[in-house]
Amino acid sequence: MLAKIVAFSALGASLWMFLNTGILLTLSMVLGAYLATGGWRFMRIVLLTLPRDVYGLRVLITVTLRVKYNIRMNRTVPKIFDENVLKYPNKTFLMFNEKQWSFKDSQDFSNRVGNYFYESGYRKGDVVAVFSENCLEYIPLWLGLSRIGVTAALINFNLRDISLTHCIQAANAKGVIYADNLQDALKDIKPHLSPSLNYYAIDGSGSQVLQAKILSQEVTKRSSYTPPNLDVKCADRLLLVYTSGTTGLPKAAVVSHTRFCYLAYGVQLFFKITPADIDYISLPLYHTAGGILGAGQGVLGASTLAIRAKFSASQFWTDCVKYKATTAQYIGEICRYLLAQPVRPEETQHTVRLMFGNGVKPQIWKQFQERFGVKLIGEFYGATEGNCAIVNFENRIGAVGFGTRIAPFLYPITLMKVNPETNEIIRDKNGICVKAEPGEPGELVGKIVKGNPVREFDGYVDDKSTSKKVIHDVFVKGDLAFSTGDILVMDELGYMYFRDRTGDTFRWRGENVSTNEVEAVISNAIRLQDAVVYGVEVPGNEGRAGMAAIVDETNSVDVAQLGLSLNRSLPVYARPLFLRFLKEADTTGTFKLKKNKLRDEGFDVSVIKDRIHYLNPDNKQYELLTPAVHANIISGKLRL
Repeated sequence: MLAKIVAFSALGASLWMFLNTGILLTLSMVLGAYLATGGWRFMRIVLLTLPRDVYGLRVLITVTLRVKYNIRMNRTVPKIFDENVLKYPNKTFLMFNEKQWSFKDSQDFSNRVGNYFYESGYRKGDVVAVFSENCLEYIPLWLGLSRIGVTAALINFNLRDISLTHCIQAANAKGVIYADNLQDALKDIKPHLSPSLNYYAIDGSGSQVLQAKILSQEVTKRSSYTPPNLDVKCADRLLLVYTSGTTGLPKAAVVSHTRFCYLAYGVQLFFKITPADIDYISLPLYHTAGGILGAGQGVLGASTLAIRAKFSASQFWTDCVKYKATTAQYIGEICRYLLAQPVRPEETQHTVRLMFGNGVKPQIWKQFQERFGVKLIGEFYGATEGNCAIVNFENRIGAVGFGTRIAPFLYPITLMKVNPETNEIIRDKNGICVKAEPGEPGELVGKIVKGNPVREFDGYVDDKSTSKKVIHDVFVKGDLAFSTGDILVMDELGYMYFRDRTGDTFRWRGENVSTNEVEAVISNAIRLQDAVVYGVEVPGNEGRAGMAAIVDETNSVDVAQLGLSLNRSLPVYARPLFLRFLKEADTTGTFKLKKNKLRDEGFDVSVIKDRIHYLNPDNKQYELLTPAVHANIISGKLRL
């Protein structure tokens, strides 16, 4: 681009000086030369994307100014929430089943929580794990902890055994707040946790084994006045949100007060969410989508939040009508489940104008909008811990967001070419990363700029995990960038489309599944070293289903026992749906099974001669995959 500017500037100067052409004629001749040599393509891009880019730039500037103002005035998340309480004390903040809490009710509860934990000896920098399904108290709980500088580690309520133990230990939690129906999961791992760990049941009877205090009883004894000011700053940790990476067990990503605001503000401004909106959240609040992008609209933006404990396809639109929701959240699987439901009156009686989330397949996008009458599908992409958030606010079917082609330096994210065999970013002779051209797949990276709240990378609790996500010499020598690990494709207008995950992670049921974690469970269960896990595409399903290839030369693996081990140790979404038993190992030069080849072969029993088992969705047991069953899966008659 710079070379072109210099060349055409030189042409204009030459025409002006040596041919004495007038200024208008000179400009016309330079423009004509520019268009004739391919410049018309860029002009087309400008004409088609300038309104989008200007709006995007306006949002970016507004978010940046808001975040910097928060930092300057030390407006932490609970302080912003308190400002909303002053404006709307009696306005409904939370709705859950038949219960409602106003902004003032929620503030009082969060203050009581803060005072209780402060009086119990908790101080700034301590961590308390929250292990619960969605409930009325969930958001006010972590709000209360944040008032005294205590970080809430939001733990996936599906986790059990090794994964659950790891998440509590990795956070260095001093206490665990849990829902009564999850106490058995904690009792199972209690011997592996610190003896000094404190347990708090949100409600219910508690547990003699855990010696838990009943939080609902304890907080009522405390004052609803604001807890002591412990000099909490915007840069301090607000939440730990767990994300599956490419290296095994879930990693605790740091979400500061600043990052929470940056993410929530972006969604609010791009999708024009206001205090008049009612947001229906059936996504888990331990996730970034529900717990930050959704909850943030109420905490920061004063919208009303209608919460459901777990997603229900049959009750989705009934709930939307019941709560008079105007916005709702989804992941791709939710949209597919809703389309599979029988027609019901509520699906056209609702007032939902916007659904935002990620993962809607292009094939069902238009069908979803036409059937349910949702005017805007707002897609977004962004790793919990990263700096590469992008948004599709224009109903561009299939796109997860966009990057400007006109002035990419304004928001320095881009796609870098990746070697498909090694998953490593390709570099030029000078060691600089090579950018992917429009139409070429590439890994999304975002430049890290220290001191810029929008370009910072907060990383993980574990410094080693943080360093693995930072790459050097990306745009220029000496710079740093965040590596998402995701492969996207950008079209000529800058719209980006998700293609795949790199490394050893795939996405299923809206969750990232670490193959290393699943492989470790299988290895422990069958005491075999040669086993690999990968994701395979299943027609009609979002993401990739888990499949394990196990070397079993003597047919010695007890499939039923292996199924019990997987069921006990892994959350539902991480359990392999297919098991392939290999008679011999086809390995690389470093004695690793050739995962790419296995993934490409999938689970087609008409091609693969190895024995394959599938997880029967009815009895939750692994059964032999026959050609008839395979045909039912492919046709959609059998849903996994």
